[in-house]
Amino acid sequence: MGLSPPPARFDETFCEILPRLYRRAVMLSGARHWAEDAVHEAYLKLAARPHRFLAHPEPYAYAFAALLSVVRDTHRRERRQVPVEEMDDLAVGPAGAVGPVRPAAWDGGVGRRDAELEVVRLLRRLSYRQAGVVILVDLDGYTIDQAAEIMRVHRGTAARHRARALGRLRELLEGREPSDEA
Repeated sequence: MGLSPPPARFDETFCEILPRLYRRAVMLSGARHWAEDAVHEAYLKLAARPHRFLAHPEPYAYAFAALLSVVRDTHRRERRQVPVEEMDDLAVGPAGAVGPVRPAAWDGGVGRRDAELEVVRLLRRLSYRQAGVVILVDLDGYTIDQAAEIMRVHRGTAARHRARALGRLRELLEGREPSDEA
């Protein structure tokens, strides 16, 4: 028995939030090719019950929760696999690229891309829940209560994940090796 295609309103609504959702998927996964797969999996998950997505007061929040679930599930699956060879997906810029970026000079988007790669590198050092709450609260502007609701955890749990994540990020930015107590 095949699934019926989602209503046109579903696709329109999903397409409106797609760029934002894709950027967040890149931040969570650290790799563009994997982010595309994660967003696609989230789409399929939402398309199975389009009425829930469309009835939600904040479709982006509902889609982000589905994306976070896909990322977490994929990480759990991959964690059980034994990698043949470790490879870093992030390219390192030229040695001369280190230094202050002048805001008045246009660099073709290189400075912004370097900053995005640094954010991705830092977020990859956090757990998925920690990264999720930091993205929702500090990048997307949600409150702790809203982030907790989106992630389906208690407010205190979301606040604790955020506090630990910010502490870990501070340690990383100061050049210290973070403690593994999180």
